Amino acid sequence: MDTMPLDEEPRRIDQLLAHYSLSHQHPVNERIHFLAVPLIMLTLIGLMFEIHPAVAYVFLAASMVYYLRLSLVFSAVMAIWTALMLMVVFAMGEHRLLICVSVFVGAWVLQFIGHKVEGQKPSFFEDVQYLWVGPLFVLRPLLLRFKLTW
Repeated sequence: MDTMPLDEEPRRIDQLLAHYSLSHQHPVNERIHFLAVPLIMLTLIGLMFEIHPAVAYVFLAASMVYYLRLSLVFSAVMAIWTALMLMVVFAMGEHRLLICVSVFVGAWVLQFIGHKVEGQKPSFFEDVQYLWVGPLFVLRPLLLRFKLTW
């Protein structure tokens, strides 16, 4: 699982993932996050798209710049994941707002239940950038399964 040589300082991405992991140790909380984080990401895109498609695209472009600054591998995976989510947002059609509001609220309720079980506050209470680290935390096991390092 080590993604860096032993003699180097931890990279920013590794520091962020390690810190995020500290408040996501309980298996129940972890499973909830693996479900809720993608749903929150999907519905956030959908809600922004409802405001105006440009709002969603600007947010996603800025997010991609953030991910690119952290890791080329993660940014590539996030670009693919984002494209898939945009397809789902388009497929929601005229029901997009109702679906997104309902699922967004439900997914956040699950997140807070997970953190209650964990006994830890969400990482983004300390630093808002952890809202962008959550999807990387969810993707990390997939990358490790395919022996991809970031």
